[in-house]
Amino acid sequence: MPLLIVPANSAVESGNDNGIFGYGWITPAYQSISNIVSNLGVVATDVTGVGTARSILAGCEYGGDKGIFAYGAPSPGTYTSVSNLVSNTGVIGTDVSGVGQARTALAGCAYGDDKGIFGYGFNSPAAPPGFMSMTNLVSNTGVIGTDVTGVGTDRRYLAACEFGGDQGIFGYGYPPWAGVNMTNLVSNTGVVSTDVTGVGTARSSLAATQYGGDKGIFGFGQTPENSYTAVTNLVSNTGVVATDTSGVGTARAFLAGCSYN
Repeated sequence: MPLLIVPANSAVESGNDNGIFGYGWITPAYQSISNIVSNLGVVATDVTGVGTARSILAGCEYGGDKGIFAYGAPSPGTYTSVSNLVSNTGVIGTDVSGVGQARTALAGCAYGDDKGIFGYGFNSPAAPPGFMSMTNLVSNTGVIGTDVTGVGTDRRYLAACEFGGDQGIFGYGYPPWAGVNMTNLVSNTGVVSTDVTGVGTARSSLAATQYGGDKGIFGFGQTPENSYTAVTNLVSNTGVVATDTSGVGTARAFLAGCSYN
């Protein structure tokens, strides 16, 4: 079903078997363009942007066949909580007034069959940096809830995906000191668990997506040593993260991913 999201731009499933990439940044301007992905994996040409141009936002599925983009950075050093709904035909709606803490570099995923959750992020370059762990639930009609007190390590540039058909997982990221490999499970009622000891390469600015109907995968990213990796970690249908699988493809960071078909 869902999603993934991470820095630079975002991607989410829509219409049960399609996907959509949206927003991002092209020097020197923030973007609101989108590109639909067909159920055959074909990426369409640019669609004229709708809503606030921004980068480093997040997205997730909701309602079983729709998506939502939310939060992000509309300009250097500024943060927003505005959101944009995506119909089951891939049409992005106009801005919806923001709910919750304006922030960037967060993650989102689906849970509970038809709902979503945004979590973690960052909202201040000042010292000490404004790393966060709060979450915001998304109803099955695409309404974002108010801030829920954070659980787990404050961090940004993490990733999230659904697993088990109705649960989610946040993983990895960059807290104030270095990249980590810890995870936090999300129950089918949207409750985030405490930190689970990390498995695999500690890193940030990675991506995640669901696959196989009930499993997930984290992949790529940037290590604490500032090197890029293509390593992946599978997530079982019970939320257990596996050890590293040797990377395939170009090592990189600040990417996005989503499921389709």
